[in-house]
Amino acid sequence: MIFETHAHYDDEAFHEDREQLLNSLSLEGIDYVVNVGASIETTKNTLELMEKYSFIYGAVGVHPSETKELNEENFNWLRNITKTPKVVAIGEIGLDYYWDTPERDIQKVWFDRQMELAKEVKLPAIIHSRDAAADTLEMIKAANLKDVGGVIHCFSYGKEMAKSYLDMGFFLGIGGVVTFKNAKKLKEVVEYAPIEQILLETDCPYLSPEPNRGKRNSSLNLPYVATEIARLKGMDYEDVLAITKKNALKMYQIKD
Repeated sequence: MIFETHAHYDDEAFHEDREQLLNSLSLEGIDYVVNVGASIETTKNTLELMEKYSFIYGAVGVHPSETKELNEENFNWLRNITKTPKVVAIGEIGLDYYWDTPERDIQKVWFDRQMELAKEVKLPAIIHSRDAAADTLEMIKAANLKDVGGVIHCFSYGKEMAKSYLDMGFFLGIGGVVTFKNAKKLKEVVEYAPIEQILLETDCPYLSPEPNRGKRNSSLNLPYVATEIARLKGMDYEDVLAITKKNALKMYQIKD
């Protein structure tokens, strides 16, 4: 019943119990997981997880902080693997001015190239944007990325920025942060955004929700996120699960 739209199960945080954890997900109602590449290496790891587990799909791409590794050779490799069955998105791609490395010009070049790739292969994009609100929006508009759409992963801006993306048909990825007491801005965004444009995600192993904040995150924590969304929107919990799953299937073009 639950669709996990953004996980990093190839991360070393899962090395000791990965198989046991992944095998337990279906018992807890997690029907689908999209594992998201953040570098060439983690994209390769994602392909392996997709092959091994029937319920895991993959996104292929290079996170802004890793874009220095990109060149024409490995970018062509990325293009070729988009044809792999169960690859459902390009990501995660974008801009990160919090870590601010590599140089912003390099981040921008490869963000633009990966958006063009998404349009070329007709796959949605998973957008990472941290402390880079204006530049991210400007580049997405300039690239006409709304043609293929996608999700603003781990959405962290205010209602005005949310409106810009929602009006273009993008989804907002909502995870554990929405449960934090000090996440006033995000709670307002969730109240404002149509449930038909919200996706459930964890970004695991990062950003565990309350009451597990600070511990390793996993898809097993998604009920806490869905419960808070239901509270904020005055909705039934089961409806939140059903609608966000339908949203994810639609965006990722997966037939249930």
